[in-house]
Amino acid sequence: MYEGAIQDLIDELGRLPGVGPKSAQRIAFHLMQAEPADARRLADAITTVKDTVRFCARCFNVSEAEHCRICQDQRRDGTLLCVVEEARDVQAIERTREFRGRYHVLGGAISPIDGVGPDELHIAELIRRLDDEPVEELILATNPNVEGEATASYLSRLLEHLGVRVTRLASGLPVGGDLDYADEVTLGRAFSGRRELGA
Repeated sequence: MYEGAIQDLIDELGRLPGVGPKSAQRIAFHLMQAEPADARRLADAITTVKDTVRFCARCFNVSEAEHCRICQDQRRDGTLLCVVEEARDVQAIERTREFRGRYHVLGGAISPIDGVGPDELHIAELIRRLDDEPVEELILATNPNVEGEATASYLSRLLEHLGVRVTRLASGLPVGGDLDYADEVTLGRAFSGRRELGA
């Protein structure tokens, strides 16, 4: 255990997702040995993100304006709405260039063990969008793991009476994986072969 500022930095870095104690220590010592200008650039980038980036008021994707660039793009197909768990999943799907509709970011997945229920997600906002927008197909692109499947199943049951076609991404994605780690080809094939739920 170190003293003072270096230990404070290690502790703060260790609070980041996926950063364990050893990684936090390595990063802290790297930053200590880095040029002051490099450290300042990192600090400035973090401050700028906290000051300027927010979530889109419509779809909850990351944005520097009230609405994200996808929601502002009039060329997108408003009849297709893709529901994802996190904003990073939007970028994973965008890399495939297979989807030209709009998105809705739930902000997570249903996980009773972690205390995340439907009320903690942007599901009420999704229902409002379906009432207000001309959506014909809702594509559930939640992660192919237990939480993602539970979320997709819940949404499918919730939305079946609204008269909107509800589909799920098809095979090609490994069970237990995350969309963020899928390559473009696999994710593109999964999009092309999506299937209707409840059929």
